[in-house]
Amino acid sequence: MTSEPTTATPTDVTITTDAGAMPAHLWLPPGGQGPGIVLLQEIFGVSAYVRRRAADLAALGYVVVAPEVFWRLGVTTPVEGEDALTRGMGLVQQLDWPAAVGDATATVEWLRDRDEVTAGVGAVGFCFGGGLGFNVAAHLEAEGGPALDALVSYYGSALPGLHDTMTVSAPSLHHFGLADSFIDTDTVRRIEASLVEAPATVFETYAGADHAFDNDDMPWHHPAASALAWATTTEFLREHLPTA
Repeated sequence: MTSEPTTATPTDVTITTDAGAMPAHLWLPPGGQGPGIVLLQEIFGVSAYVRRRAADLAALGYVVVAPEVFWRLGVTTPVEGEDALTRGMGLVQQLDWPAAVGDATATVEWLRDRDEVTAGVGAVGFCFGGGLGFNVAAHLEAEGGPALDALVSYYGSALPGLHDTMTVSAPSLHHFGLADSFIDTDTVRRIEASLVEAPATVFETYAGADHAFDNDDMPWHHPAASALAWATTTEFLREHLPTA
């Protein structure tokens, strides 16, 4: 991981949805208050890697919540082991996508209502969570309610099927590797051309970086791309979701 280790410890919380209480994890910044960030998981769940990134964001001054998006499938622990990729992809295939969008939207609204959140609310998502975050941002804007103040999406895996049907006008930052094993470069460039039609969109690509290049628990980790993308992410958040 490119950032310094943090000692932030999460609190287990629940978020009310139309199907019951969804488990989630809440990290508070050192000052106890700040802008909010909904952190949306990879296909492996709220893994040790996701928790480290949550702690990194909390250390920057954000109130961070990571919902267990697979909870409706009965999965609220990380997907681990040699077959993690196969099982994680299987969970995504079983997932009710509109329900997941609703659950993530409920998480945004839950976070806005927290006393600890003293400014705006954004979302940061990785892989599965990157696409989910984009859909949530588009949904909030289409519904006419408060939009996200910022969106950061890392290699959003659902974006190939979303970018030409949904629009996000909120400030958004997208990271893609140009050696992505799951999203070829031509597709990445089509996504880029579509998304940058929105003036507040920033689109960054990384030569030689595969999918999940930020996850240092995975063989696809690309240290240089990870460090550059995280520095860009923190600068983008400071601009659009500034802490005190």
